[in-house]
Amino acid sequence: MTASWRFSALADRHRALGSNLEDWSGMGTAWTYDKDQLEEYMAIRTKAGVMDVSGLKKVHVTGPHASHIIDRAVTRDIEKLKPGRSTYCCMLNDQGKFIDDCVVYRMGPHSFMVVHGAGQGYEQLIMGAMGRNATVLFDDDLHDISLQGPLAVDYLHKHVPGIRDVGYFSHIHTTLFGKPVTISRTGYTGERGYEIFCRRQDAPEIWDTIVAEGAEMGIIPTRFSTLDLLRAESYLLFFPDDNSETYPFPDQPGGDTLWELGLEFTVSKGKTGFRGAEEHYRLQGKERFKIYGVKLEGTEPAEIGAKILRDGKEVGVVTIGFYSPLNEHNIGIARMPVDCATPGSPLTIRNSGSEIRAVAHPMPFYDEDKKRRTAKG
Repeated sequence: MTASWRFSALADRHRALGSNLEDWSGMGTAWTYDKDQLEEYMAIRTKAGVMDVSGLKKVHVTGPHASHIIDRAVTRDIEKLKPGRSTYCCMLNDQGKFIDDCVVYRMGPHSFMVVHGAGQGYEQLIMGAMGRNATVLFDDDLHDISLQGPLAVDYLHKHVPGIRDVGYFSHIHTTLFGKPVTISRTGYTGERGYEIFCRRQDAPEIWDTIVAEGAEMGIIPTRFSTLDLLRAESYLLFFPDDNSETYPFPDQPGGDTLWELGLEFTVSKGKTGFRGAEEHYRLQGKERFKIYGVKLEGTEPAEIGAKILRDGKEVGVVTIGFYSPLNEHNIGIARMPVDCATPGSPLTIRNSGSEIRAVAHPMPFYDEDKKRRTAKG
């Protein structure tokens, strides 16, 4: 573990499972366990897995100007967000380039929680709050335990009345095992799942109880990096691993447009006034590349950073690849030229010791209609 300044109350649980607690966003995070990672992937896709995602940054914005601060910072129209609901947003810099994504939860008329990853979300909110009648509180006491998979709702139903009525991107304030929690119908797996926000002091008991009780249902602890396998299938980007901060353009600063990343859908129709809005709209049609899918022959997955070739010339890069024995597809998320990003475009993937035939393929590869994650009842 290196450079960590944030600490999970579940660190000892992860160490007992074999993790060295690698640093992510300042927190020691379970990238590895002493078991087969594929077992964790299969659990989340077919049963459920429980994961510590407390490394996500939780920021409370409260006060009369709270909605204005957030509305200036994000691409969604926050005034339309009802209490008890949340929304996925992006944040841009003055050049109209992506600097973070987040989920904004509306807790009440003047109360919000913004949850983001390793980008500049907190700094963006602090900047917008200067001179405003609101407070911005970074909350590392609040832990986030993610229970993801088709059996997650069946497990929680035993303990939380009404959990089946909580819709996608909705949340409730309730108790779990007698502890105060907020349970959100959100996640990062492409499955029906829930995030359990709890106090630091309660996180070990909540984790231990889910692990112990859930075992008979096939619910198991899963490491943070298993998200890479799940997101590859479900078209879920991870900053900065899919971005130009990792794969820079020569003589250009880091930063990608939402048009390039395929995230333009996060901009509410007709919204202006958010940071970078003018440049965002100006840059439409000026894409230097596109995030798009690749589908490979065989079962050897593309390596992270594998080169994409077209007619023998390097034209792009695979940011994450995965072969799923469950769904029997060999797929990846890639950065490629705009004219390559069309279904069926022939490509070659160059791994460190092999070349694999592939085609460009639209995403997501799994649950294309998002019926699993949005299921009711």
